[in-house]
Amino acid sequence: MINVYSEIGKLKTVLLYRPGKELENLTPSVLKRLLFDEIPFLEVAQKEHDAFADTLRNEDVEVLYLDQMVSEALDENPEIVDHFIKQFIDETTIKSKQVKSAIFEYLKTMDTNAMVRKMIEGIRTREIQVDEEDSIMDMLEKEYPFYTDPMPNIIFQRDPFASIGRGVSIHKMHTDTRQRESIFGDYMLRYHPRFNQGTLPTYYTRTESEPLEGGDILVLNENTLAIGISERTNPFAIEKIASKLFAKGETFKTILAINIPKTRAFMHLDTVFTQVDHHVFTVHPGIMDKITVFEITKKSNGLNIVKMVSNLQDILEKHLKHTVELVMCGGDDVVASEREQWSDGANTLAVEPGKVIAYSRNHVTNDLLRKKGITVLEIPSSELSRGRGGPRCMSMPIIRENIK
Repeated sequence: MINVYSEIGKLKTVLLYRPGKELENLTPSVLKRLLFDEIPFLEVAQKEHDAFADTLRNEDVEVLYLDQMVSEALDENPEIVDHFIKQFIDETTIKSKQVKSAIFEYLKTMDTNAMVRKMIEGIRTREIQVDEEDSIMDMLEKEYPFYTDPMPNIIFQRDPFASIGRGVSIHKMHTDTRQRESIFGDYMLRYHPRFNQGTLPTYYTRTESEPLEGGDILVLNENTLAIGISERTNPFAIEKIASKLFAKGETFKTILAINIPKTRAFMHLDTVFTQVDHHVFTVHPGIMDKITVFEITKKSNGLNIVKMVSNLQDILEKHLKHTVELVMCGGDDVVASEREQWSDGANTLAVEPGKVIAYSRNHVTNDLLRKKGITVLEIPSSELSRGRGGPRCMSMPIIRENIK
């Protein structure tokens, strides 16, 4: 079951991924390609992530873990395991048939949970015994320390798929590095009994041609979605998902495609803009003034698209039909704003209206939220923040109560 018609309704069930050895497979030479700026210390990162999960549980939120859910889906459907392994291998950069065969046999020796974790952490060349290295490709591929790269970004469960209303969008990721991440959510949603084994409405698939990522999708209310036109999400993808949503007969009437700067600091819409209460949003000052938004609605023969250039507050108030307050990340201090934006001060996760989880290090933004009457549940983040993603990035809501 999926039920998400807002960003702030009481959170009932959420999906996380607890960081593992994929962080210890990061090296300085691969950081840029794997989209990390630094190498987190795994032991501390796990403790911080556990504190995040415990904070959610203390708020009566059911916490699910991706690897466990995928393992349960495979155990429930043993006939799909071989196909799952082959798909994972086929989507790597491996060219050698010998190596592919050896990796398949290696993964088949493991129980399902260990296999899923191994896929995520990366398979080193020293782990695989290739019987005959009789081609140049066999020998070249062994020179690199990994046959399959680690997937450190999978900690950010917001991106590979998104819960929208009673359905999902499963994403084609922007970079090759993250492409395989959505395999896991795809199999979980199609085969786990909790999700009715493939009967969920699906508004986008990972085989689409244009990239779309979940950090750019905000469910503002049962009538309105906001989707960022960002470094990671293409405007053609937004038009495609809009068409499918309208065709499926969901409650959403308007999609706001918000054009944000295409930079690392503005990676997704939720890195510069999140909802914390009915009328309160965190926002980066860089998108507060004039911003271009495309208002997408349904018409009889397709989409009606209207371009608007206005300020964010006016646009939100028009579509939410009530007054809105914008809390600037870091306040009006230019230095604090830039620092706390970098450590995801605007990337909060609402557990209910007016109560959010945020990184403790973003104390300027957190204090400003408290002055607005928002309860801020702080979690440690000395290592988690090194991945450039906050509490919203690390979580995928599965069930939220509807807003009355």
